[in-house]
Amino acid sequence: MTHTPHDPFDFIIVGGGIAGLRAAIELAPSGRVLILTKTETTESNTGYAQGGIAAAVGEDDSPDRHFDDTLDAGAGLCDEAAVRVLVDEGPLGVEELIEWGTRFDRRSDGELVLGLEAAHTVRRILHAGDATGREIGRALWHQVAPLPTVTTISHSFVTDLLVERGAVVGVHYFDRQGVRQTARAASVLLATGGAGQVFSQTTNPSVATGDGVALAWHAGARLADLEFVQFHPTALNMPGAPRFLISEALRGEGARLVNGRGEPFMQRYDDDGDLAPRDVVARGIVRELEAGGGPVSLTLTHLDADHVRRRFPTIAAMCLQEGIDIGTDLIPVGPAAHYLMGGIDTDVWGRTSVPGLFAAGETACTGVHGANRLASNSLLEGLVFGARAAKAMLGPVTPMLPTSAREWRPIPVVERESVPTTEPLGVGAIRDLMWRGAGLFRTRRGLEDAVVRLDRAYQQTALDMQAHDADVPAWRRFNLMTVARLIARAALRREESRGGHFRQDFPERDDLHWQVHLIDGNTT
Repeated sequence: MTHTPHDPFDFIIVGGGIAGLRAAIELAPSGRVLILTKTETTESNTGYAQGGIAAAVGEDDSPDRHFDDTLDAGAGLCDEAAVRVLVDEGPLGVEELIEWGTRFDRRSDGELVLGLEAAHTVRRILHAGDATGREIGRALWHQVAPLPTVTTISHSFVTDLLVERGAVVGVHYFDRQGVRQTARAASVLLATGGAGQVFSQTTNPSVATGDGVALAWHAGARLADLEFVQFHPTALNMPGAPRFLISEALRGEGARLVNGRGEPFMQRYDDDGDLAPRDVVARGIVRELEAGGGPVSLTLTHLDADHVRRRFPTIAAMCLQEGIDIGTDLIPVGPAAHYLMGGIDTDVWGRTSVPGLFAAGETACTGVHGANRLASNSLLEGLVFGARAAKAMLGPVTPMLPTSAREWRPIPVVERESVPTTEPLGVGAIRDLMWRGAGLFRTRRGLEDAVVRLDRAYQQTALDMQAHDADVPAWRRFNLMTVARLIARAALRREESRGGHFRQDFPERDDLHWQVHLIDGNTT
């Protein structure tokens, strides 16, 4: 549909992944919806989700069992009310996807094929080959595209939220031609995906720069659990090759991690071996490398080669471009930043601490993942909470209520000398700094260095943004710097190891002092 900047809208959705699209379908019958996407409408983190979507749809499964598995993975920090919503409403959400034409893999008798991934106690992963996210995105866009009340503008970069009298009432954005525009609405949903590009090594696409977290932060919204970043253990690790995700589903189907001597090694680090939680496997790979056992590879050579290529066609094609036949060759792998468990603090209806502002999907923090996300719960989260956020947007514009179910601890504001950095941090420098200082293994020294350098660079950049008409590249860098700084601050504050957050100087989990959620921002 055509659009002029002054068209009135009832709802604005920033992001075109599973959470945003599911919300658009829910909102469309009730008013005019504007979807703003940063690049092409099909480019989002959803499209890069290979493994599948978890839901208790198997005969030997139940929402209670899915609930228990999610809590176990979350390392003591899951919000149980949010997890209950996820597992109870997940099967219905999956049924809707099937009704809307999502082509999940099925057996010859028509039954769904369910996969197994780490930390699941039963097969519950629905998949479409190894491109499940792309298939779900296709089906959702097919539903959204013909809706007469939905307008989509691609190549639109949202710079900030329009806040009036303490409530969000719209957005400012650059259009495809680089012209500043304003769109107003009664409520705004941030569904902008993750922030993997904050790190130099990541499985995420280039659009995953944490924009939603930065937008919410600058609008005064409360953030939570930003220290918890999931590092996927198996990204393709070849010089000059992209850090392409090698799905956990391969290990679910029997692939093994081996060291440079061809020996399986994960059993030395965890009783669950190759199917241990992702943080354990990622650290096990690095420790094996440090012990002289590297390089580490994934092997499927003991499985039927033709079946492997058919089951994982996307991974097979990508590896073949790098000269690797996944049916017969070793696949060199290593950890990379993959998923942000924290984000914009929300309740189970997507409400944030700021009236008129909602969030869903990876950019939000419902507490459903705790300190470590259970594999394939991410697409389910976007589906379930995207729908719920839309339902809440149809009601009164109110902020989330304080919750007594979670114990919170604010991150103190540390006053530092306001000295502009003499080293302007470009995007590459920010990403390298975060990988070294706030990556898989963290220490006080590395985190303090990152925080000090990012604080000073942030101060100077904020001044520069106010003094000049910033363009899109400047805003991208500012958002990336903002989110990097917030992650590093939270990681420095948490003096224990839990889930995706590992401190070498505090290597043990400490429930007595740290079974709490760290919040940043408005604590009222």
